[in-house]
Amino acid sequence: MDKVSGLVRLMRPINCTMMGFAVFVGAVLANSQFSSVDRLNILFGFVTGFTLTAASMTINDYYDRAIDAINEPSRPIPSGSVSAREALAFVSVLSAVGFVFAYVVSFLCLGVAILSWIVVVTYVTVGKRSGLLGNLLVSTCVAIPFIYGSIVLNQLPLNVLLFAIMAFLSNTGREITKGIVDVKGDRTEGVKTVAVRYGEKYAAIVASLFYVSAVSLTPVPWILRLVSFWFIPFVLVTDVGLVASSAILLKDYSRESARKIKKLVLLCFVIGLLAYVFGVFK
Repeated sequence: MDKVSGLVRLMRPINCTMMGFAVFVGAVLANSQFSSVDRLNILFGFVTGFTLTAASMTINDYYDRAIDAINEPSRPIPSGSVSAREALAFVSVLSAVGFVFAYVVSFLCLGVAILSWIVVVTYVTVGKRSGLLGNLLVSTCVAIPFIYGSIVLNQLPLNVLLFAIMAFLSNTGREITKGIVDVKGDRTEGVKTVAVRYGEKYAAIVASLFYVSAVSLTPVPWILRLVSFWFIPFVLVTDVGLVASSAILLKDYSRESARKIKKLVLLCFVIGLLAYVFGVFK
């Protein structure tokens, strides 16, 4: 049971479900009127998003095992519940499942899935130690599922692109915030995050700028009449949460404060997803 529990923890099921749900959101935004074929393809898209995210989480922990031994020693690999070799084998299985389901939908979906996987591998092998570039690569992986969901239906409308950009900006802020949490281990391992290079205070400022940039775009879908009234209450909660997160982080950029903020931003991200989902209903 410890092995199974360790593998599940490596996957981070909540994150995987969110990325699978992001594929669904991308499809809903592209066209909320699904045919029976569309529904099946969206299900396949969800599986691809879920499994490739699980694979990326696992391979990230594999490459982070030395840093996690300092920052997060209770995680599956440094704690010994899952070996490094088992983690790599798990990555292979998850990736294969994701690619197969992408191929079943279309060659284009398979191409996007492979592209996202290349971005992940680039991040964990090269980009992570570069700091901000690595943050941008992670955010690209977060934004892709929305675009992938619309491509499943052979469409790519403006509202999908707008939300993908907002997801990219807010997640970049969150990644920089995570750098504050991990600054001790990152400094030891030579990971050049914004917090390591310029200090926690500067990192808090940069993260807040990304959060506020995401908030500044939220009126655009409403102004362009891409969403209905039901978009507003959810997006207001998201905006208030991101602005509050920025204010709190700027006031207190300690490790514990940053840890709380990254969790709050994740919740805001979920509510933002709901804003777009409900926004398609007239």
